[in-house]
Amino acid sequence: METKLDDPLLDVGGLCVSYGKVEAVRNISLKVGHGKIVSVIGPNGAGKTTLLAALMGLLPGRGNLSYLGLPAGTLTVEQRVARGLILVPERRELFAMMSVGDNLELGGFQRARSGERGWRSTLDEVYERFPRLKERREQLAGTLSGGERQMLAMGRALMGKPRLLMLDEPSLGLAPLMVREIFKIVADLRATGVSILLVEQNARAALQISDYGYVLETGDLALEGPSAELAANPRVAATYLGKNVADAA
Repeated sequence: METKLDDPLLDVGGLCVSYGKVEAVRNISLKVGHGKIVSVIGPNGAGKTTLLAALMGLLPGRGNLSYLGLPAGTLTVEQRVARGLILVPERRELFAMMSVGDNLELGGFQRARSGERGWRSTLDEVYERFPRLKERREQLAGTLSGGERQMLAMGRALMGKPRLLMLDEPSLGLAPLMVREIFKIVADLRATGVSILLVEQNARAALQISDYGYVLETGDLALEGPSAELAANPRVAATYLGKNVADAA
């Protein structure tokens, strides 16, 4: 059954985020529907990472934030995680001197602390989705390749059973083959019912797998629309997809 646009999983209205007197994000409104992939594209310095940090509660922001139909602006980071709002940060932030397996189990800490039974069974699901992590479960996280570290960061997030998974530049620094693999994994996650807010500089890959997209430029929302329409937009094609207007037509 199609989820109504007026009943989104995440609904952000008029969000502003400042660093001192400098507004890094200005009056941003966006929605993420249930079981949808929504992408936010834009150049370096556009405010994409700042946007995710504010949604996660890592930075203070002004505006309206609704999650699961309830006001969420005053929730702590821990409370947002407990409600299934989980961020995979750009730098992945793994525990380098701990094993792959231990990093994954830490992802389920919130569920374990709340007394949820069977949370460890999610580990088998993660290993099934990321066979490479199972092969390297005893290996130190700091010795993994860039692509493997990204898989571990995503696997650790999945241990928290997210309802909305926010990914900050998952393709950053990866070889093209690994980028394709990571985006295939992201697309496959939608089939499990996980909603995804994807922040990416790789606009082509992001728009190919997402349902709806937003273009962020210097802290402002420049464009939005269904991903296929954005990909066909001459301005988006020329600026972010490496095509000129004639090619995009």
